[in-house]
Amino acid sequence: MKFILGHKLGMSQMFDKNGKLTPVTLISVGPCYILQKKGKEKEGYDAIQIGFKKIEKKNKIGKSMKGKEYKFIKEYRIEGDDPLSVGDEINASIFEEGERVKVSGISKGKGFQGGIKKHGMHGRNATHGVKHEERNIGSTGSRFPQHVIKGRKMPGRMGYERTSVKGLKIMKVDKENNLLVIKGAVPGTERTLLEIRN
Repeated sequence: MKFILGHKLGMSQMFDKNGKLTPVTLISVGPCYILQKKGKEKEGYDAIQIGFKKIEKKNKIGKSMKGKEYKFIKEYRIEGDDPLSVGDEINASIFEEGERVKVSGISKGKGFQGGIKKHGMHGRNATHGVKHEERNIGSTGSRFPQHVIKGRKMPGRMGYERTSVKGLKIMKVDKENNLLVIKGAVPGTERTLLEIRN
């Protein structure tokens, strides 16, 4: 299994040999370093812990962070023994052009939104008897049991939640600058932390 952490740089576009335009996302990945390997004997499961963006300022490093002085630390489950060892570097070279990956991150925050934008509700008719209620969600309860049923879709805060997009194609790998060019859009704004895995 391949996995790496990175930051979203933004979107751009590419043209193929036939002049077809493809929207792409630029992601600055790694280098990440393996901080710990977990096994079934001690922890009860097999996993690898990696760190991204080393903390340079000493006053930002706490006592409990000894040996793990990184801003972002993530853990990934693995099956069986893995050839990687503690201290090894993971960079863009582990991926290849044409490979399909899954990208996870925190989506853009939209703030407090109504039912029409958040859930795609229909709204009221813009005809007789409807005044200032075109985008109202309508009745929220029923005659029995005389209260709003649990789980009813209502207006509320939208976005800023973990989202994953599967099956994204890697269009280009820049090993020198640790850049991945991925077809399509990925979650989040610029500088959003992303997890890329195959």
